[in-house]
Amino acid sequence: MAIEITRQSLARAQPEETAAYKESLPGVLSGFPATDKSVSRARFWHATPRWTRRNFSSRATELSGGTAIIVSVPKSGRTWLRTFVCAYFCKRFGLEFTLRPERYCQPSIPRLIFSHDLFEHRTKGDLWDRLRGKYLVPRRELSRATIILLARDPRDCFVSLYLQLTRRDPNAPAELRQKSVSDMLRDRRFGIRAILGTMNDWIDEFSGRDNFTLVRYEALRASPAEHFRDLLALLGEPTPDMTMFQEALEFSRFENMQKLEAAGAFDSKILHPGDVRDPESFKVRRGKVGGYREYLSAEDQAFAASALAKLDARFGY
Repeated sequence: MAIEITRQSLARAQPEETAAYKESLPGVLSGFPATDKSVSRARFWHATPRWTRRNFSSRATELSGGTAIIVSVPKSGRTWLRTFVCAYFCKRFGLEFTLRPERYCQPSIPRLIFSHDLFEHRTKGDLWDRLRGKYLVPRRELSRATIILLARDPRDCFVSLYLQLTRRDPNAPAELRQKSVSDMLRDRRFGIRAILGTMNDWIDEFSGRDNFTLVRYEALRASPAEHFRDLLALLGEPTPDMTMFQEALEFSRFENMQKLEAAGAFDSKILHPGDVRDPESFKVRRGKVGGYREYLSAEDQAFAASALAKLDARFGY
């Protein structure tokens, strides 16, 4: 399976344990060849304050009990992935589509935990939230459940996040909403370097685990049927009903999701446009690979490319 190829390549490429941040790396749904570059230990060392992953908040319950934990930087394509998986299992058991299938209390439908984990820990909430670890997946859950790290080119993630903060999210701080894309690109909390740092910390934390898989958004876009089949296998559905599988693929096409979002057909506040007249304010916006080039100047693209050199080579970007 495509997933297995990535998991093995990550294990072979794992460096010595030199990171101060002691959290592991994910398995991969790749589509990218394993890197054959010779990379020094220093390349994988990330100077991150030593800390312990704990969640003492009431939200820890929401982040527990899943069959799989899907971790990602915002705007990595998780809504698309979530829509496909929910569509498949709802069709599989003859249920009306929902992004919250747990409401049916159907034990055969895997419970999925979606989290931005470290990224939200560092960018959302106040000091008290961070002290309690409010946005962190509890350590025991990472040892128990399947971990799926959904990765996307950080430049595309950044542009989509910028548009969300400035065009879609009414709760974003005013100072962020007023930033230019160039200023936001260099922002300490929401810029490209913050995204890269989070991705590097995740791969350092998860890579040595047998329950970890890395899924690349670009691979899903290039061959959705192949990689979504592999994803279902990870979730305990190794031989999906192909009629329902194809229906779920069609349902989760970007064009269909945009129509449903515009019509308010989703039963979740996460899939409502900021302004139906503004295509850039939609949650399901474009999903284009390499679309960042249309938003970043030549100078900003050079800055982002320089920053990208610090991304762990195991991501394959």
